[in-house]
Amino acid sequence: MKRVLLLSALFVLAVSVQAQNIQTHYDFGKDRGYLTTTVEMFKPDKMGNTFFFIDFDYGVGDVEGVSLAYFEIARCMKLGESPFSWHGEYNGGFGQWKAGDAGGAYTINNAWLTGIDYSWNAADFSRGFSLKALYKNIANTMNEKPNSFQLTGVWYLNFAKGKMSFTGFADLWKEKTPFGEFVFLSEPQLWYNASEHFAFGSEVELSSNFAGMEGFKIMPTLVVKWTF
Repeated sequence: MKRVLLLSALFVLAVSVQAQNIQTHYDFGKDRGYLTTTVEMFKPDKMGNTFFFIDFDYGVGDVEGVSLAYFEIARCMKLGESPFSWHGEYNGGFGQWKAGDAGGAYTINNAWLTGIDYSWNAADFSRGFSLKALYKNIANTMNEKPNSFQLTGVWYLNFAKGKMSFTGFADLWKEKTPFGEFVFLSEPQLWYNASEHFAFGSEVELSSNFAGMEGFKIMPTLVVKWTF
């Protein structure tokens, strides 16, 4: 599950001008062992681009069916002919848990982000990156005030004549948690592009003080992807 910042697919235009895909991950990290599906869309236009993704986790703990749903959507608006864009984003979701006869539900705090994006792409779109400096407002946070910030980096690299891709994102933001006031999340992905539509590979979630987990964690997945 990507959870926080979407942008890992912002540059699937490296493969096609616009792209929609569905991914199925098997999470085999410690005490994990469940499936996640991700639906992504990236669409550029004359004024900028739109991106969203939706994650569903299945069968976490004793939950039967969907245990978590998470949604992010972002819009970038070009600032003239410069490499800078205005960025606006929304994140939110909810989930449920069950352990034996006990269980309950929870929400993932709504968050609104806005700020500036700087992007660079090679002329042949074989590689590129984006850097974002964002104001972040987190609803129902443990902080006395919801105002915060987020720094985001996104990258893609296609190599081996387009048969391999290395993509991902890294987020650092301020949010009071039981373990500290800063949260880090990165999800690098390595893909083998078997055809124009089908790819498989691995994603590794690298996080610190994220999703109720204390300290630095490494959570690998195996994944297949179909691009429409």
